[in-house]
Amino acid sequence: MTAPPTVTYVLIPGAGGSADYWHLLVDELRRRGREAVAVALPAADPHAALPEYAAVVRAAVDPHPRVVLVAQSLGAFTAPLVADHPAVRLVVLVNPMVPAPGETAGDWWAATGHGPARAAYAAAQGRDPHAGVDLAVDFFHDVPAEVTARLLDGGGGQESEAVFVRPNPLRRWPDVPTRVVTGRDDRFFPADFQRRLAVERLGVRPDELPGGHLLALSQPRPLADLLESYAPDS
Repeated sequence: MTAPPTVTYVLIPGAGGSADYWHLLVDELRRRGREAVAVALPAADPHAALPEYAAVVRAAVDPHPRVVLVAQSLGAFTAPLVADHPAVRLVVLVNPMVPAPGETAGDWWAATGHGPARAAYAAAQGRDPHAGVDLAVDFFHDVPAEVTARLLDGGGGQESEAVFVRPNPLRRWPDVPTRVVTGRDDRFFPADFQRRLAVERLGVRPDELPGGHLLALSQPRPLADLLESYAPDS
């Protein structure tokens, strides 16, 4: 009897749309004999929004018979628009912006209470709760310096306004198994905030890893281990 084909990981980046965000995780997965495809999104295109992002990801999924779709942060808005693809066996959201049906990425912040949650976590840590977003403080605080330099030297990527304001075509969460991974040291989306959102919107309790918002850069090996524990053919 022929064994089913192994899964391919298709990796959706967060804001900025850079496939390079996933480079360490891709290396880890390939060392395990997996195929991993990091998708570059057209984030700099002022006319591209969620439907266009979903089309790019769907094209990356098309050649593969069994796919685990992994989405970082803002990528959680794109993943459910692709999860109806017949190849997708599992969706994994990492430090995600879990969307409600029809909710835009621009409306998500106030609707979820993100601002107060981030401020409360900063105050609890002895940081200024009123400080603006700082890449070094909020995102790269636990990422190795050489990895940070590589990502920031590449420009970091900018997200066009379209993805935040154009309508979200999501009408219901797809009937695909979904897991959530939370960085317990995430300063931008605090772990308590993520837990609440995952339970309220997905009925899922997240699995936690040590590390901040950019787990694929700060904890690529533990993240790969966790993904492999989820893989449908493992």
